[in-house]
Amino acid sequence: MTGMSDHDWTEVVGAIGIFALLITVFAVTVVQISKTRRARLESARSDDYRRLAETASQAQAENSRLLAALDGRLGGMESRMTTLERVLREVD
Repeated sequence: MTGMSDHDWTEVVGAIGIFALLITVFAVTVVQISKTRRARLESARSDDYRRLAETASQAQAENSRLLAALDGRLGGMESRMTTLERVLREVD
């Protein structure tokens, strides 16, 4: 058997080139898919944070409304208590 002919070397180099091209295409595809997935996940996370912030804002507004109502009721109770104390002092 004699050494490899020029034709055989061409086939080996061509096979190596095709193999390298396939590896490159695969690597680029994997990287792009992972970047797309990461961007999609970050977008979903951003939407979750936005919804959470909206919910917290609504809860804070509801708490403020409830506190104002309680303040009004306490003010009414305080004035009735003052009236009751005055009546009790007058009875004594």
